[in-house]
Amino acid sequence: MSESHNPVPLLSVEDLSVEFRTRSGTVRALDGIGFELRRGETLALVGESGSGKSVTAYAIMGILDAAARIAAGHIRFGGLDLLQASDKEMAELRGRELAIIFQNPRTALNPIRAIGKQIADILVRHGNVTAAQAPQRAIDMLAKVRIPDPQRRTAAYPFELSGGMCQRVMIAMALACEPALLIADEPTTGLDITTQAVIMDLIAELAASQNMATLLITHDLGLASEYCDRIAVMHAGHIVEVAPTSLLFAAPQHPYTAKLIAATPGEAAVLDALASIPGSLPDLRRADLPACRYSERCERVEPDCLAPPLPRQAITESRQVACRHPL
Repeated sequence: MSESHNPVPLLSVEDLSVEFRTRSGTVRALDGIGFELRRGETLALVGESGSGKSVTAYAIMGILDAAARIAAGHIRFGGLDLLQASDKEMAELRGRELAIIFQNPRTALNPIRAIGKQIADILVRHGNVTAAQAPQRAIDMLAKVRIPDPQRRTAAYPFELSGGMCQRVMIAMALACEPALLIADEPTTGLDITTQAVIMDLIAELAASQNMATLLITHDLGLASEYCDRIAVMHAGHIVEVAPTSLLFAAPQHPYTAKLIAATPGEAAVLDALASIPGSLPDLRRADLPACRYSERCERVEPDCLAPPLPRQAITESRQVACRHPL
């Protein structure tokens, strides 16, 4: 991990709300979320499945589903509000300044195109590289992500590679043009423990060498604790707490954060000490959602927790919590 001392955020998400139109009603997937990310910094978005982590990533990249609607907010990247950018501007930014690694590399890669050609395509489109230069640059990128015999591997197709190798190819594609921001959406899903560590070490090493901002999306709080400078905890479309990693683990302020930590294997000395989180995420189609979407699962709930607006307190400059009765 590397702490950035640049006071100017590279990425600033402000009061972002996203809705999805479905046959059974409107899903309020994100509700007024906000966070900042600086060059050289790694921030984790952590929470249960369905909490809105990937929706946040797709909103930043401008690749939300057609059923989605940005209801409010701003996403500022290097001075540009991405929500006001044209399709052409976003197409230029993706790959060159903004890059994403998806959680299932086999489905993200083109199954009928050799991996070397897929990397070359990105380099020619976004990297100021000629078609003649691109094949060698693709080999160089595969070598950079430590794929053995990279020259031979450029001719391979995704089905010929292991899951870990496919993820390395995705990293090579994402970093080919040295983007300012990398979003890694559950990058170790489906990989064994050893390969997970190799992939995360590789992302961290390349991010440090390029002074790149990294947004790590994960449900694994233990993984976030090892690789991230700060952690933003999400629950049901809200960011309930943001803090430097060490402070979050030492003294969580939100009851949900405390429950997540207690349910993290690395924090429990024995298996029996692991705690489950009671209840489940609320139905985000409900018209009667309380201000605090965690209130129906919370052991500390008070009547005023249900009344809007959701409070967002700045405990210090680097710590925020969305709770009327923090720990």
